Amino acid sequence: MSNGILIFIEHKAGTLNKTSLEAIAAGQKLGNDLGQRVSAVVLGSSSLASEIAAYDLEKVFSAENDKLTDYTPDAYAAALEQIVRSVDPQYVIMSHTYLARDFAPKVAARFGKGLIGDCIRMSVDAGKATFTRRIFLGKLDADVVSDGDAPTFVTFQSGAYRGDQAAKGSGASIDQMPVEVGEVRMKPEAPFQEAKQAVDLSKAEIIVAVGRGIKSKDNLGLAEKLAEALGGDLAASRPICDAEWLPIDRQIGSSGQTVAPKLYIAIGISGAIQHLVGMKNSQTIVAINKDPEAPIFDIADYGIVGDLFEAVPVLTEEIKKLKG
Repeated sequence: MSNGILIFIEHKAGTLNKTSLEAIAAGQKLGNDLGQRVSAVVLGSSSLASEIAAYDLEKVFSAENDKLTDYTPDAYAAALEQIVRSVDPQYVIMSHTYLARDFAPKVAARFGKGLIGDCIRMSVDAGKATFTRRIFLGKLDADVVSDGDAPTFVTFQSGAYRGDQAAKGSGASIDQMPVEVGEVRMKPEAPFQEAKQAVDLSKAEIIVAVGRGIKSKDNLGLAEKLAEALGGDLAASRPICDAEWLPIDRQIGSSGQTVAPKLYIAIGISGAIQHLVGMKNSQTIVAINKDPEAPIFDIADYGIVGDLFEAVPVLTEEIKKLKG
């Protein structure tokens, strides 16, 4: 009998990758739906294991080996394989990050398994879990069920679950587990440093995004005033950044940032699939567009069909009044 659910906790030099809290939320929901125990594993950071133990988990497994100090696919795959064989979970849950994409398929292959990757939701029926992932750039959803023996390896897209939904507990026990790591064939270099972004939109709770419907760079002030009134950040679809009306670090979509704020207001954005994949997991989506057939309305929670040049100033003033 396989032993519950195991959540992989990602970190960088002991600093938690916040998407791992989303993985905890997903794992806790799956455990609750299946009536199974939920544990987590941290590779190479005992201090982070203590931090994760504050969540509602049965155990936190802390894998210890000097070769786990810096990430390499060889060391991580070797360590996680040993933990999974020891714990024998039914499901291994991870966030769909670049790091997980790099080494998780390698681990799954050692168990003769595939990886159910980039999932957006899951459901449980009669004790069987179904995982849903988007295919063809989000045009279709595919439901995937593992029909093989445990373990089943699953990664969830950023924003599929919310990190603030990860439940705290009364203190999980920590199991220190030394692991054997053989030859590591690559030596990590200093991490690539991107040009500093003016804003990290992935951390924003409120985003006001503009599209082609804004018509001119001179009209950006409308959206800026709304964002200021809400205490949010300004973003854009690709055409706005291509025209250099806003810098590239404000771009949302498949070639920009992926975000999942509490509130996303789309102004004059028709909703091309390349944009939707970057913001579809927002908690509440408000769309303002004069075209009632615009695809953005298919995913919006609230829609205003009308002229943005009339609607946005009124919306801004009403928000200012509400805020006193």
